[in-house]
Amino acid sequence: MTVLPDGPRRLMARCDHWFERAKASVLGNLPCRRGCSRCCIGPFAITRLDVAALQRGLASLAPSVRLAIESIARRQAEVFEAIFPRLNKDVALDRWSDREVDGLVERFRDLPCPALAEDGSCRVYAFRPVTCRMMGIPVEADGLVAGACEVQTAVPIQRVPLVLRQEEQRLAEQERAELEACLGSTPGRGEEVLLPYGFLPDRSPRTR
Repeated sequence: MTVLPDGPRRLMARCDHWFERAKASVLGNLPCRRGCSRCCIGPFAITRLDVAALQRGLASLAPSVRLAIESIARRQAEVFEAIFPRLNKDVALDRWSDREVDGLVERFRDLPCPALAEDGSCRVYAFRPVTCRMMGIPVEADGLVAGACEVQTAVPIQRVPLVLRQEEQRLAEQERAELEACLGSTPGRGEEVLLPYGFLPDRSPRTR
């Protein structure tokens, strides 16, 4: 089983704690709940830390469930590679521009996460990526607050306190530090991959 060091485990626990505090701060205006899976649709980049966590999650599942998730992930990867052949040689996104990644994400925006169950729940919830742990809280840019997804646009959006936004930034800095520790002497190499590759042990980069 892929080993997840203590640092990343503590980081993910802190992200969960932050989310619960942020959720409480918006006074019940967060519509996210079990079965609401809009944010589980569409690929996105995950880090090598997330890959290690997902691999631990897969190892904890019944073989039939694990194989079903891996099968979905492999089919999605094959679709990606048919359109973007460079992924056949290297699944890392290090040399991709933000514009190129955004283009791929937009093209495949209707693909569900391989771990998404029919009832809208996550089959590897305890091992989900950092992005998933913090998704759902309203976002703020240039003084404007907006829903994190279109589901939230139907409810009033409450501003998250500044102290929580500052903590959110510190968590991002901690994630960067843990990732650099994971990569050792090769920072910038294999830091991120697209979500489906995190479920494929033979295609995704591994932690040391």
